Amino acid sequence: MGNTNTSFQLFYNHFVYITTNEHRTTLYVGVTNHIQRRLSQHYFDSQNSKKSFAGKYNYIYLVYYEGFENPKDAIAREKEIKKWRREKKNSLVSSFNPKWESLNNQIV
Repeated sequence: MGNTNTSFQLFYNHFVYITTNEHRTTLYVGVTNHIQRRLSQHYFDSQNSKKSFAGKYNYIYLVYYEGFENPKDAIAREKEIKKWRREKKNSLVSSFNPKWESLNNQIV
């Protein structure tokens, strides 16, 4: 299982993450092997081409992440979270980030 302790983030090569829009009304669950680059892609796309789902709906605010050593574990966790109802996703984010603050600056 992933570790949500930010002091351990550098030990992981893969991340499951949740981003949201400015008003925290919708969520995007993703997986990546380079979280800083992925967030930059979301931001760039939201400002420019809007070709990706995350870019089109401005999912640029990181509110949750988990680190994994094994990519298969990260992908399995992403699929698990994506199946959840919104209330359960909200609870996950709230337990990790009670104020739903943008965590973008913590990982870049």
